[in-house]
Amino acid sequence: MTGFALGPEQEEWCARLRALSADRLKPLAEKGEPGRVNRPLLAALGEEGLLERVFTSGALELCLLRESLAYGCTEAETALALQGLGAHAVLRAGSTAQRERWLPGVRAGRAVAAFALSEPGAGSDAAALALSAGRDGAGWRLTGEKCWISNAPEADFYTVFARTGEGPGAKGVTAFLVPADRPGLTGEPLDMLSPHPIGSLAFDGVPVGPEDLLGEPGQGFRVAMDTLNLFRPSVGAFAVGMARAALDATLAHTAGRTAFGGVLGDLQAVAHRVAEMATRTEAARLLVYAAAGAYDSGARDVPRRAAMAKLLATETAQYVVDHAVQLHGAVALRRGHLLEHLYREVRAPRIYEGASEVQRTIIAKELYKELRKGLREGSREKSHQEPHEGVAAR
Repeated sequence: MTGFALGPEQEEWCARLRALSADRLKPLAEKGEPGRVNRPLLAALGEEGLLERVFTSGALELCLLRESLAYGCTEAETALALQGLGAHAVLRAGSTAQRERWLPGVRAGRAVAAFALSEPGAGSDAAALALSAGRDGAGWRLTGEKCWISNAPEADFYTVFARTGEGPGAKGVTAFLVPADRPGLTGEPLDMLSPHPIGSLAFDGVPVGPEDLLGEPGQGFRVAMDTLNLFRPSVGAFAVGMARAALDATLAHTAGRTAFGGVLGDLQAVAHRVAEMATRTEAARLLVYAAAGAYDSGARDVPRRAAMAKLLATETAQYVVDHAVQLHGAVALRRGHLLEHLYREVRAPRIYEGASEVQRTIIAKELYKELRKGLREGSREKSHQEPHEGVAAR
C-alpha cells in the first residue's frame, strides 16, 4: 500500500474474496445452525487457504481479508477471525509441540480455537481476572468461570488466561492452552442477539501443567495484548466491510426507488445522508489501514493506533447501518433482509475486544504517555547542550 491506496493486485484479491464469500461461503453459512460452530464453513475456509492466511499475513492483509469477507458473508468473516483470535497466542508464544499439535488442524478448519479472556466480573478490565490457577505439584488447577467466549462450548481448545499471582493486577496473569476434554471443564451456550457460537465455561479444578503454558508464568497479560493489538484493527476492518455493504445497498436503493416525483437520491436530505455515510466509511477505512501499516512496520504507537481504528470503524459502522435501515424503510426490518442481518451483526463489535469506552481510555493514556516521554527526552537533550557563554565564562 502506497499513499493510502491499494495496489492493483490487492484490489483484485479483495474482489475475488468478495465474490468467493457471496458465491461459496454464504450458502454454507445459511445452512448452519444459529448459535453453533459451522464446521462445513470452517472446512471451506481451510480449503480455500484463507485460514492459512490468518497466520501468515501481516496486519494489513488480515484487514483486507476480514473486510472483504464481511462484505459478502459476515458469518464466514467471524468464523475465520475467531480461529485467528483463539490460536494466535499458540503461534506466537506456544511451544513447538503445541504448534505442531494444534495449528495444522486450525489452518485446515478441523480444530476449533477459542480465546477465553472475559469473565462475569472482568470484561473490559482484563487485568481484573479472577479465574485462579492454584499450584498443584509442578502444575496448576484452574478454578473459576469464563463468560462471553466465542466458539464456547464447542471449541477443541481454549487459550485461557488465569491468575497465578506472580504480582498484582496484570503482572499476576498467565496464559494456558487448555484442551476441551480436560476433566473439570464444562460449558454451556448463550443465546445472543446475533446468533454466533458463544458461551460460558466453568473450571472445576481443571489440571494444567508446564507443557500447557503459553509463554512464561506472569506474562499472560502481555500474550493477551499481543493478540489484541493485531486483531483490534482487523475488528475495524470487519466493521468497515459491513459499512461498505450497507452503503452500497443504500446507493442502489436510493438510486432506483421513486418518491415524490423522482428518485430518493435526488432529495437533498437523502443525498446528504448518503454523502455522510460514504465519508465516514472512507475515513474509518483509511484509519484501519494506517493502524495495520503501523503494526506491520513495528511502530511503537500501535496500541493507540489500534484503539483509534477499532473505535472509529465500529462506531462508524453502527452509524452507517442504522441510517441505511432508515433510508430503506420497513423493508430493511424484514427477517432475512441484508440490512436486518447487518443491524444485528453491527452492534457487538463496539463491545468485544475492548468496548468503545475502553478504546478511548487507551487512546488518552497513550497520548499522555507519548507527551511525558517527549518532555523527558527534551529535558535530557537540553541538559546535554553546551552551557551558555555567560555560564562558561564564570
